[in-house]
Amino acid sequence: MTDAPTGTDRHRSDQPAGYPPQPVTGHREHTADLRRIGIDRDHWYPVALSRNVRRERTFAAVFAGERIALYRGRSGTVHALEDRCAHRQVPLSMGVVEGDVLRCCYHAWAYRGDGRISQIPYLPKGCERPPRGVRPYPVREAYGLVFVFPGEPEKAEAAPFPVLPEFAAPSHRTMTFSRTVRCHYSFMHENLLDMNHQFLHRGVLGRIRPELLGYESGPRFVEARYLFVPAGGRKDRGAGLLSAEGFGGKERPDVVTIRTEYPYQTLRDVPEGAELPAFSLWAAYVPKDAQQRTCHAFGLLMIAKPPVPGVLNLAWPLIRRFTERVFAQDRMAVEAEQRAWDEQGEDRNHEVFPLILDVREVLRSNGVPMDPVAPQTRPRPGPRPGP
Repeated sequence: MTDAPTGTDRHRSDQPAGYPPQPVTGHREHTADLRRIGIDRDHWYPVALSRNVRRERTFAAVFAGERIALYRGRSGTVHALEDRCAHRQVPLSMGVVEGDVLRCCYHAWAYRGDGRISQIPYLPKGCERPPRGVRPYPVREAYGLVFVFPGEPEKAEAAPFPVLPEFAAPSHRTMTFSRTVRCHYSFMHENLLDMNHQFLHRGVLGRIRPELLGYESGPRFVEARYLFVPAGGRKDRGAGLLSAEGFGGKERPDVVTIRTEYPYQTLRDVPEGAELPAFSLWAAYVPKDAQQRTCHAFGLLMIAKPPVPGVLNLAWPLIRRFTERVFAQDRMAVEAEQRAWDEQGEDRNHEVFPLILDVREVLRSNGVPMDPVAPQTRPRPGPRPGP
C-alpha cells in the first residue's frame, strides 16, 4: 500500500479479509463531475485493429472527436494523419494510397507519412506552394493494434507503452475485442474494478460470492484483489473453461486482481494455489466523440494453453461466446448509467465502495477538464510541416 501525500484521501487495505476499508467522511464533496473530465491525450491509445488497416488502403479512425486517417503504405508501414486535406478539407481517409504516399480523392494533392505535401499535380511551376501540410501523429503498431499518440508529439517517445509479454508467448493464445460502448470511459473502469456486480451475470456465471481481499491505491493507480467463490447455480460452459475449473471440471476459487494504471486497465485470474494466471486481460477505453460520452473498448484476453495440445482450439468458440455474453451485460449496465447522467445533467449516484471512490479520484486527477469548444471551431495546433 502506498500512502497518499498530505492533502489527498486514500484508503488502507489492512481491514479483515473480505471487508472493505472504511471511507474517510466528508471527502470529495466539492470535486468536479468525473463525467466532464476528458482523458489525458499524452498517452498511447489504440484506434484500430491492425488487420483493418490493409496494405495500400486507408482507414478512418477517431480520438475524442478528432478524425484521424490511417494508411498502410506499400512498404507495410502504418502512418497517421489529420483526416482532412489542407486544400478543401475533404477527408484524407477517402483518398488513394500510392506507394507510401496518400493522395486526396478530390484534387489529388499528395501527402507523405509526415504530413508534408509532396505534390500538387496541376500547380504551375513558379507558383507559391501552401506553407503547411496536415498534422501527423506518432504511430506504433503492436499486439495486433494500431496505437497513436494524440498529445504533444515531443512527449511520445518518453510516454510509457503497454508491455504484454504473454501476448507473443507460445504458452498463451490471445483473443482480441473491439467494441463501441455508448458511455464515458470512466464507467468502464468502475465496472471492471467493482466486482460486486456479479448478480448482473448470474445467468452466465451462476452464483458467485466475490470477497474483497484488499486493495492498494496511489496517485495513478488502484489495484484490488478478490476471491471468487462459486456458490452454486448453472453457469456457461465457457465460464468454467476460462476460470479455475479449467479443463478438469473441478470447482475451485479464483483470485482475481484488477488494476487501473492510468489510462489502461488489467485483470489477472489465478486459480487458488496456482502460480500462473489462467488468463489475463489488458483493456483500453478510447473516447470517440468530442464530449467523450462514447468510447471504443479494445481488449486483449491472453489465455494460458492447457497441457493437452489442441484442447484450447476446440474450446475457443465456447470461451468467445461466454466473454461476449458477459460483455453484452456489462455494456447494457454502463450505457444505462450514461443515459441517466444525460437525463439528469450530472452524476447523482451515491457510491459507497471506497475503492471506486479512489479510482474516480485517479481518473479525475489524471484527466483534463473537457474542452467546451467543438473540434471544428477549436484553434488549430501550432504550425504544421511545410511542403
